[in-house]
Amino acid sequence: MFAGHFGISAAVKSKTPETPLWSLIVGSQLLDIAFIIFNLVGLESIEPIGKGGYGNVVINAFYSHSLVGALILSILAGLLAKRFWGKKSGIIIGVVVFSHWILDFIVHRPDMPILPGNIGNMPLLGLGLWETIPGSILVESLLIAVGCFLYFQNAIKKAGPAHKRKGIIAGLLMTVFLILSLYIGIFL
Repeated sequence: MFAGHFGISAAVKSKTPETPLWSLIVGSQLLDIAFIIFNLVGLESIEPIGKGGYGNVVINAFYSHSLVGALILSILAGLLAKRFWGKKSGIIIGVVVFSHWILDFIVHRPDMPILPGNIGNMPLLGLGLWETIPGSILVESLLIAVGCFLYFQNAIKKAGPAHKRKGIIAGLLMTVFLILSLYIGIFL
């Protein structure tokens, strides 16, 4: 669900021009950024299933992708964003960060704990959409399509008639970015 998170960022940006696009993109991937850090220090890991590839992994992200861990990261990111861009952007960034967990809950196999470190060995969460690769690619593609459409539409509207070409270029650049992220997520 790598690209789908970016699709959420593009869609949200179309409705919240005061929040910087880069902050939405980073926010949408903050849980994975934390995962990379925790992976590098040996607290979390990723294991391929079979030949690996799209969705064919078990992710041991017991800190960054725990429900409580995601809530903590969302709150911290929201508070930081509030300091720089105001209350509304803070709330938006917090929600975008947490949207990562929600989307991962839909696609992950049951490998996401409730508490950080899986304290208490509670049941792991995940609905397992990755088990149906075409279905998960469809959902991710829909998120990309909605993000592209809303961002493109807003970029043209925001540019106005005098600068319509700039709006089209901005919309095209975002579309290329989102499509490339989907391609990378599926094929690399």
